[in-house]
Amino acid sequence: MSGGIRVREERCRGCANCIKSCPTEAIRVIDGVIKIIPELCIDCGECIRSCRDKAITVNEDEWELIRSREGLVLMADPTFYVQVGAYSRPRLMKEALEQHGLRDIAEYASIAFDLAAYASAGIIREGGDNLPYISTYCPAVIRLIQINFPELTGRILPVESPLETAVTIWREATGAKEKVTLVAPCPAKATLVRNPVGRKKSSIEYVVSVKRVIRDLLAYNVKVTGTRTKAISRRWLLWSISGGESRHIASFCDKGLTSVSVSGLRNTMDLLNELELGRLNGVDFVECRACDLGCIGGMATYESRFLSQLRLENIETEWMPSQDEMEEIRAWYDKDIWRLVSPIQVKERLPLSQDLGEAMAKLREMDAIYASLPHIDCGACGRPTCRALAEDIVRGQGKETDCVFKLRDRISLLSGEIRDLSSRLPHTIHNSGKRRPSS
Repeated sequence: MSGGIRVREERCRGCANCIKSCPTEAIRVIDGVIKIIPELCIDCGECIRSCRDKAITVNEDEWELIRSREGLVLMADPTFYVQVGAYSRPRLMKEALEQHGLRDIAEYASIAFDLAAYASAGIIREGGDNLPYISTYCPAVIRLIQINFPELTGRILPVESPLETAVTIWREATGAKEKVTLVAPCPAKATLVRNPVGRKKSSIEYVVSVKRVIRDLLAYNVKVTGTRTKAISRRWLLWSISGGESRHIASFCDKGLTSVSVSGLRNTMDLLNELELGRLNGVDFVECRACDLGCIGGMATYESRFLSQLRLENIETEWMPSQDEMEEIRAWYDKDIWRLVSPIQVKERLPLSQDLGEAMAKLREMDAIYASLPHIDCGACGRPTCRALAEDIVRGQGKETDCVFKLRDRISLLSGEIRDLSSRLPHTIHNSGKRRPSS
């Protein structure tokens, strides 16, 4: 599994709502239990939204165990800082964390997000035929492109997630070696820790949800004044809302930036389709977020995304860094820590067979099976579509009678045979049903 989704089998009642919500058809319900195909899962969290029984949750580490360790360091997603009205500014949240015995690295995160925007602006400026570039910030979108839009992988910006870069900067600047816990707003961000894209191993060790940490803070009712911590740049907070990254990158572009920003999985897929068809001429940058309104709409947040959006829109932001900040950004830029370790690769779907001839034969068989199915995609078989069932049958992971319509036809055929057989008599008995009297 990719790492961001956890299935609680004891809570699953086989309703199959989740299989219809998955954009990559990664979910099956077999024998009343959810099965996830790890090669297809993008950790978008749509299955979590659709599950009324909470059988699917974010896969996070045990907060109580992490909380009990000394030297706990948090790398909090920007979404974390706009979850509670009383702590709606970074310095207030930082003070609340410190009073609660926790330490975050928000000041280094601010540098990392500036660095990511600066590096992205430079690449876009020299883009040429590769324009428009696609943001790498949303892991779910990147995995979606790898699976459903492989032709677009070459357009993905080779810029590391600033959440990872922030930890690298913090460790290099301070020499610290404490383990870091990511506070994530969604299962896709949780995957950064367990199965990162573009690097072999994450610089972060643990992951917990925004909801879990906020609940812990509110339970202790921590009071803050805003006088114990210094002010922190607010530019990076806007990355948690759709369009924030584009505005940040545009601040480093001398000639302006033509960008398109969308949020929500359906809108994201529509835009990627348009891009794949070559209909986004004149656009420099595409910013996609799988969650509605951006990361503030993630499944692991505490606050309503609409209230979070209101707070973000009321934040006064100075988009241009100061001269000292620019010198620091350029210094880190020259160290090349912002670049992905390895390019984003296409994620190939599982082949029907390793042998080409056999694979072609199975493909023809799959098409024939699909042609015989009802094509209504009801989901009663535990698969999202009739084609998915046909593929599972060819792979030996299902039967035609898994389809309730095929099962009904089979039962009807068998009952007809039984009725015909029950009417037959031994040849020694007259067809009237009576034996002839003996002479």
